[in-house]
Amino acid sequence: MIKVAVLDDYQNAFQQIVEVKKYKDKFDFKVFNEPFADEKEAIVALEDFEVLFIMRERTPMNKTLIESLPKLKYIMTSGMRNNAIDLKTTKKKNIIVCGTEINPNPAAEITWALILGLYRNMKQEIDNMFQGYWQTTIGFELKGKMLGIIGLGKIGTQVAKIAKAFGMEVCAWSENLNLSHANELGVLPMSKEDLLKNSDIISIHLVLGEKYKNLITKKEFGLMKKTSFIINTSRGPIINENDLVEALKDEKIAGAGLDVYDNEPLSQDHKLRFLPNALLLPHIGYVTAENYSKFYSQMIENLEGCLKNKPLRLIS
Repeated sequence: MIKVAVLDDYQNAFQQIVEVKKYKDKFDFKVFNEPFADEKEAIVALEDFEVLFIMRERTPMNKTLIESLPKLKYIMTSGMRNNAIDLKTTKKKNIIVCGTEINPNPAAEITWALILGLYRNMKQEIDNMFQGYWQTTIGFELKGKMLGIIGLGKIGTQVAKIAKAFGMEVCAWSENLNLSHANELGVLPMSKEDLLKNSDIISIHLVLGEKYKNLITKKEFGLMKKTSFIINTSRGPIINENDLVEALKDEKIAGAGLDVYDNEPLSQDHKLRFLPNALLLPHIGYVTAENYSKFYSQMIENLEGCLKNKPLRLIS
């Protein structure tokens, strides 16, 4: 029987979605609901497994970990891109890596949850309702405001369309912005500096790479309006976290809505948790029943394909 480790299943979704009994003669699944404390713990826990089912960019599949798992033959990841897997090492060790499809719409939807939450003071008002208070804050309207989108790909495009439905003005910047696509959407191309200066809300939708690490720092916060909000549902390191904490503490900007962080899960004593102008979510942008069903069903399909020497959705 093939031993399969299901990693970082925080909500214990695997056993809710997958009919495990159906595979009892093929696969021996072990679910890990908590993140590993460190690499040593991961090595000890995973040394007997031939297959890993992993969630994108949770447990890092680095060189040391991969080389320390002598029985590992297959890695199945959610999504068709996972920067946390050392693909050079998997290739060297002849470990097959496969991915899954992923729905882009949940990330766009959670972006608007954060925007609306900040603009209408949802967190404060919800908390106050449970404490017996009534109408303690004054919110803002979205209509007529400028939304600056950094990265006009699949998710950024959906965010832009919703902004237009709210009657907002929309501008966009990225290093490879498609001008004709922006024009079709009615989105105004801008330089990064002009977008920062003119936007009431800035929403980030980029794929993290070296060129976008620390894209937003103290300098960029200095260009933004004091009344502006920044939203990040992409990847934590795109914004310099220390500079963000300072900007929020000193009220250089009005607030931030975050679903991603430098290190996840976010530590219990992290400074962001104690800032009243930060609206924080625990990286749930892609965490939907529809996505999880797709992830786990396709991971099993991939594994069954590999065992027949017909791997599906290979990541090279």
